Amino acid sequence: MMRFSVLRFPLMLAALLLVASCDRAPTLHKLSGPTMGTVWHVTLSVPPGQALTRDELVQAIEAELEVVNASMSTYREDSEISRFNRSPVGEWFRVTPDFVRVLSSAISVGKASNAAYDVTVGPLVNLWGFGPGGDAVQPPAQAAIDEALGRVGQDKLRVDAADSAVLKSAGVYLDFSSIAKGYAVDRVASRLAALGIVDYLVEVGGEMRVSGKSPRGDAWRVAIEQPDAQQVGIAGAIRLVNAGIATSGDYRNYFESDGVRYSHTIDPRTGHPVAHELVSVTVVHPSTMLADAWATALTVMGAEEAWSVAEEQGLAVYLIERDGGSYTSRHTEAFTPLLEALPQAQP
Repeated sequence: MMRFSVLRFPLMLAALLLVASCDRAPTLHKLSGPTMGTVWHVTLSVPPGQALTRDELVQAIEAELEVVNASMSTYREDSEISRFNRSPVGEWFRVTPDFVRVLSSAISVGKASNAAYDVTVGPLVNLWGFGPGGDAVQPPAQAAIDEALGRVGQDKLRVDAADSAVLKSAGVYLDFSSIAKGYAVDRVASRLAALGIVDYLVEVGGEMRVSGKSPRGDAWRVAIEQPDAQQVGIAGAIRLVNAGIATSGDYRNYFESDGVRYSHTIDPRTGHPVAHELVSVTVVHPSTMLADAWATALTVMGAEEAWSVAEEQGLAVYLIERDGGSYTSRHTEAFTPLLEALPQAQP
């Protein structure tokens, strides 16, 4: 389930205009930096009387991001997840409460999604060339896929939340790339709230959370990207207050072999990249971590199963599907309140 997120910071319809201020006006900061192989962006307003400098804010944000990287990055040999992946089968491995929280949430989404979501999908992600150190050029042999599938499955994990420990009964390889960025966004948002900041937008690699009001003084406006790998476009826009949002798509990270396109989104039930007409899924949720996970889960399913599960779970979801040479879109009832005049996706 390794993937690149598709909600991009420059695509937000947030022309952040700072009006004429007075001595008691909030101080607007627009901050950014590298993390997790991508970039983080934060726009926030420091309330009057708060003595927080730009450097202090950046340090606070990056401290939260480092906690997640140190725990959940498969690109770091010394990370918690990398050490777990190398640990012996059948032995309890002590982890941090953050690790337990993310893994437990992932397992819950896996169960609710009929196993379309599975953070033990790492062996398949790596086999198809979408993991650390991999550059996909051609599909693997079916025998190799079958072998990797034997090491995939949440039933091969036991989690002891009380003792913060995890045990694997087979050589599983965890991959949190479809949930860690969302969790990082939530951690940064919680840190900002603890600092007394109410109005902010936090974005990491496309996963996003907003709180309070935008610098315009109204709700935050967020664009849903048009699913086109060749150019940047906007399918529509929504207004958000105090919510997380994540988008998953199959149109930016892929490879082609013998005229066949292979998506980076792997179905853990089949061992193969997804091959259907659902190209983009946007989920709005109180938890950005869960929005992140559900966006991937629904992308794996395909349009009809995704629609059924989203309605069953009461999720706020916006789907974009291929329809010949154009695109069509639909959204669940829970998504409706976010819309004003959101147009249908255009070809």
